[in-house]
Amino acid sequence: MAPLLALPPALLWLALGLAMLAIEALGAEFDGLLAAALACLSLSVTTALLPLAAAVQVLAFITLTGLLLLALQRWSQRRRERAIPPAATAGEATVISGFDGPTPERGRVRWQGQSWAAEALDTPEALGPGKPVLVMGREGNRLQVMALSPGSGPAGEDRSAT
Repeated sequence: MAPLLALPPALLWLALGLAMLAIEALGAEFDGLLAAALACLSLSVTTALLPLAAAVQVLAFITLTGLLLLALQRWSQRRRERAIPPAATAGEATVISGFDGPTPERGRVRWQGQSWAAEALDTPEALGPGKPVLVMGREGNRLQVMALSPGSGPAGEDRSAT
């Protein structure tokens, strides 16, 4: 261990950062590993240019890791919050299967010509195949739906007159 500590701080931070990047590339799903690796690499450059005390380096590592982790989480959330593209039938879907048995709140619906996993936000009645439902939102790749009352469409217009 003594030869490792004899290395300049810039090389230590570089080695640590590269090791963390290698672990991340191998598929380790540890929150904060990428942020810590980027912080190590930036500290490697910083300590190569400016001699810093060990305590300052550790404090800078902790601060950089925290800031990078927050930035990566915000970026990741923005990428996940994509709106479903609007269409002429944007709010209405048709039940294909499910919404019964051991998980009455889960099933499949056909929406915009595609089959989607769906979750019923309210389950006062059984949603059988062919029944219309109203798409209220999306969580990941699962639609959130509600049962449509027999005489109303997506915007509340009367469907019984057509």
